[in-house]
Amino acid sequence: MHYPAHFEPAAEGGYTVTFRDIPEAITEGDTLDEARDMAADALLTAMAFYFDERRPVPLPSKSQRGERLVSLPASAWAKVLLLNAMVEQRLRPVDLAQRLGVTQQEVQRIIDIRHATKIDRIADALAALGLRLDMSLSRAPA
Repeated sequence: MHYPAHFEPAAEGGYTVTFRDIPEAITEGDTLDEARDMAADALLTAMAFYFDERRPVPLPSKSQRGERLVSLPASAWAKVLLLNAMVEQRLRPVDLAQRLGVTQQEVQRIIDIRHATKIDRIADALAALGLRLDMSLSRAPA
């Protein structure tokens, strides 16, 4: 999944990057390439606040003129969907652990956006919530 970001040239040089949908994510880079790399890291770091506080993560809005898309890794996007579903269903990690037949510690790793989790495991967790993880292909922006 991709979040629209605004890359603003800074007066002192480089770029400042902000996200409309995730206002906590703000970063900068000396070059456009560096700003892109920093933007992806800032986006994941800001999302960790939502996960830590068990708040739903805002989904990406449609990009506007002049914005660039910043991608999330597939497993991070799947975790966003899982967190949002858990919040919507008012499901606690202990409840998900019971449904999956695993320890609460394992569920904490599954719902930690900083922890690498196989996408199949996230799909299992979503299935325990009565949901199916669907994937599709689209052309990458030029």
